Amino acid sequence: AQYITCKMQNCSEATRSKPFPGYIDHNSLIVQDDYVFVQLTSAGRPHYYVSYRRNAFAQMKLPKYSLPKDMHVISTDENQVFAAVQEWNQNDTYNLYISDTRGVYFTLALENVKSSQGLEGNVMIDLYEVAGIKGMFLANKKIDNQVKTFITYNKGRDWSLLQAPDTDLRGNPIHCLLPYCSLHLHLKVSENPYTSGNIASRDTAPSIIVASGNIGTELSDNEISMFVSSDAGNTWRQIFEEEHSVLYLDQGGVLVAMKHTSLPIRHLWLSFDEGRSWSKYSFTSLPLFVDGVLGEPGEETLIMTVFGHFSHRSEWQLVKVDYKSIFDRRCAEEDYRPWQLHNQGEACIMGAKRIYRKRKSEKKCMQGKYAGAMTSEPCVCTEADFDCDYGYERHSNGQCLPAFWYNPSSLSKDCSLGQSYLNSTGYRKVVSNNCTDGVRERYTAKPQQCPGKAPQGLRVITSDGKLTAEQGHNVTFLVQLEEGDLQRSLIQVDFGDGISVSYANLTSTEDGIKHIYQNVGIFRVTVLVENSLGSDNAVLYLHVTCPLEHVHLSLPFVTTKNKEVNATAVLWPNQVGTLTYVWWFGNNTEPLITLEGSITFTFSVEGMNTITVQVSAGNTILQDTKTIAVYEQFQSLRLSFSPNLDDYNPDIPE
Repeated sequence: AQYITCKMQNCSEATRSKPFPGYIDHNSLIVQDDYVFVQLTSAGRPHYYVSYRRNAFAQMKLPKYSLPKDMHVISTDENQVFAAVQEWNQNDTYNLYISDTRGVYFTLALENVKSSQGLEGNVMIDLYEVAGIKGMFLANKKIDNQVKTFITYNKGRDWSLLQAPDTDLRGNPIHCLLPYCSLHLHLKVSENPYTSGNIASRDTAPSIIVASGNIGTELSDNEISMFVSSDAGNTWRQIFEEEHSVLYLDQGGVLVAMKHTSLPIRHLWLSFDEGRSWSKYSFTSLPLFVDGVLGEPGEETLIMTVFGHFSHRSEWQLVKVDYKSIFDRRCAEEDYRPWQLHNQGEACIMGAKRIYRKRKSEKKCMQGKYAGAMTSEPCVCTEADFDCDYGYERHSNGQCLPAFWYNPSSLSKDCSLGQSYLNSTGYRKVVSNNCTDGVRERYTAKPQQCPGKAPQGLRVITSDGKLTAEQGHNVTFLVQLEEGDLQRSLIQVDFGDGISVSYANLTSTEDGIKHIYQNVGIFRVTVLVENSLGSDNAVLYLHVTCPLEHVHLSLPFVTTKNKEVNATAVLWPNQVGTLTYVWWFGNNTEPLITLEGSITFTFSVEGMNTITVQVSAGNTILQDTKTIAVYEQFQSLRLSFSPNLDDYNPDIPE
């Protein structure tokens, strides 16, 4: 496919533009929020491009040592791209990268995140974004062939293992010490809307996470239990010893659990205190093979629908369960308590302290509409609110220092004198972090004037990229400089035909420098660029030609054996530039190739001989053929004509 852009008001053939000269990879176009992504493969390696807010495409910059073979865009929320990249040496894992606002510069957030193939061959990455709390993710990371679950509250800047519950379902103590033992969760989200996945959270119940998993050194597919956290992942409780589907009703005020089983069931479990205690209810008189469960849409829903069949041969049955009768009143203000979001006691998360309203666990009332966070106040910025900028890596002392592959001065090389660039401090604020003051000023990139530089990497080319030009026609020379500023330098051009020009403070070099050559030949074009810091020069050898129109082979028509004969190619016009002459004699299969238009040769046997000359000028080849008779000896007689011959034969050249 080709990528074509145009303005909607005027989208004719003439106004369309192509940001990429060739084709983009099949099925690689993603348009998501403010971003457009495409992939191009060249020399067997994929290259990824991004456009932010429909501006020009830029190549996505991963660390220099990264050699990606696959990339998936996971999220583009809050003006930032979360991407999973599979490196050349990875097979069942991906590395997580997080970008700046424009989606161009990516830094590593977490290595070796587990991946698997979905039913339709799609790649599924074990990363879960917790609903309702910005910046909170869970990920399964592979370490030495063991998969462990990690949590982050600040969009991947810091990751930690999950603290296992203190006790099991029966109240027996669990001896599980970090980092040797922790809680591990399955993070698969169901693609089927009628069945719940391994993990669930809701925007309207921001602190409650329900998931299936196990306690130990690594994630296991055996001995799966159900766990709940009612404080946003800080502490966890075991709620069932087998897998259950869990539904959120009344914004998490009611949790409904139904056992995952292939056998028919008639009971479900209800919790009104965020999963601390569960009561058993029957929802059908006949046991039902459950195929799926749906919560009614809407924030105030207290209705769920169970569908299944009584036997393998029966029709589908729908059972509607309405919980309204459990509540005798709506919640009032005194039924709620404030709850502060925190990360193991640290209240500042993503630069803000957020307090939510929670229903007191002993109150049994209906919540109704969701109110959201009660209060949110910004925190003072600390080092923890800043990630390492592109090209920088965190060292053991916590400092962000330049990586071995990155030269911090490279940013200033991309700009010219008089402009400014953002000089990185090595840190960048975590996107959508709301902290203020504190170390913000010290860690934020500062605009700096671009330094002046001596000219370096000067090139001179013709606008069409060719090294030939036609006599009498305009030639446009383009002057390019890798380092330095052409607009603030003195430019001297010697065209090699005796004409030179000089430019000071050239306003635009895009139009190029034009010149017309009056003569044919090879001209040495030299360009010198200098400023107060130094100079650089470049040379171009230009072949100026004019079209060859006619070739005439001049040759005597008779000669004797072993006598030198001169053959000359006469051209019109006689000056056309650099030519190649190809001479063919008689039945010879190999020609003689010269750069001169005259040759001498001898014949050793009598007879009639043909000589052909081909003249190559640029893309044009013209030829002439003549015959010469060779004798042992011959005598020539001079013929003379009467002076009045022309009077009798007017205008006849013969």
